[in-house]
Amino acid sequence: MINTDHDPTRPASLPPPPTTILCVSSYFKGNDFLKQARREGCRVILLTLETLLGKPWAREEIDEIFGMPTLNDRRAVVNAVSYLARTREIERVAPLDDYDVELAAHLREHLRIPGMGETTARYFRDKLAMRARAKDRSIPVPDFVHVLNDERVRRFLRTVPAPWLLKPRSEAASLGIKKLDREEDALRVIEELGDDRSRYLLERMIPGQFFHVDSIVSEKRIVFAEAHQYRTSLFEVVNQGGPSATQTIDRSSDLWRELIDLNERVIEHMGLVRGVTHIEYVRSNEDGRIYFIEAAARVGGSHTADVVEAATGINLWREWAKIEIAQGERPYVLPARRYDYGGLVLSLSRQEHPDMSAYTDPEIVWRTPEKPHHAGLIVRADNPGRVRELVENYAVRFVQDFTAVLPPPTQATA
Repeated sequence: MINTDHDPTRPASLPPPPTTILCVSSYFKGNDFLKQARREGCRVILLTLETLLGKPWAREEIDEIFGMPTLNDRRAVVNAVSYLARTREIERVAPLDDYDVELAAHLREHLRIPGMGETTARYFRDKLAMRARAKDRSIPVPDFVHVLNDERVRRFLRTVPAPWLLKPRSEAASLGIKKLDREEDALRVIEELGDDRSRYLLERMIPGQFFHVDSIVSEKRIVFAEAHQYRTSLFEVVNQGGPSATQTIDRSSDLWRELIDLNERVIEHMGLVRGVTHIEYVRSNEDGRIYFIEAAARVGGSHTADVVEAATGINLWREWAKIEIAQGERPYVLPARRYDYGGLVLSLSRQEHPDMSAYTDPEIVWRTPEKPHHAGLIVRADNPGRVRELVENYAVRFVQDFTAVLPPPTQATA
């Protein structure tokens, strides 16, 4: 019997074609993701807005780039991507921004591509869905009510102490949030929403300390998580101005352990199989409990990835690309990491090109890239106390040296 496995007359088998990944982005971000996708051997297609085509994308890593007038018209996007799929075997779809998470999930389901589906995506985009899920799974959340039924809303306003926050269910960061202190004001604002009121929720505003935990998840297992504390809440930064700042929490503290444990429960019950998360929490000044605020299945904005990389050496964008491409078909291994501490201070600047030459501490490892009217620094040290000292010092100095205060934005800027 002839063994044809090694028959020299048979043509050698061709290597499998590279995986084609479609990256969708409503904002200019994610170049590290695109670069890593190319390193993984992928053919990379970017779908973005026509207005963003002139941005400095990592074009040497992108095979094709397409722009659309808007990504909000889901039917038009599905038709456009389906047209591309006639001549391209799209095997992965990845969102680079929070606004694209649900769209990417919809495209995956429509094209039957592996990855997060629409049901799970809702838990990482819809603030009402994620709160209802958390409450159902006994995860502490601020008291809330869907702004839908008149009697339930009135009952909430009469029984839950003010102030309250009126939140759009599908915006990012603190956009569109209104603080309300009186029942009559709340009822008036809700009435003014008209038919859009079902797209909002009302939540008790909990004074306290605010945190974010950024994680990498592989096959339902958290393989990396870093906890940071905001100097002030993002709501305050967006609505009142001033620098935004965050720093790594002491990993030997009870606070760090409590946040990491709660974060694990949230990810488990939101049903994430693989990917990255940016999840926010608040520790109440009243009862000391930590409450889940909201979750996102993407890399955190405002240079979160940069401060995480400064402290640990782990680039969240690159690791996300590896996991998104592999889809569990091959094991994911976290690279070697450091256990330093990082801190970030970032501010709008009165000066178009702020002079930061007076900031010379050796712990500074990153300065804001050339971007008009922005000032920012990241520091790294092996001592969380030193990072805390520098962050507080810089935040105060930034107000004197740079900080500009603008009206709250009405749409996302990054």
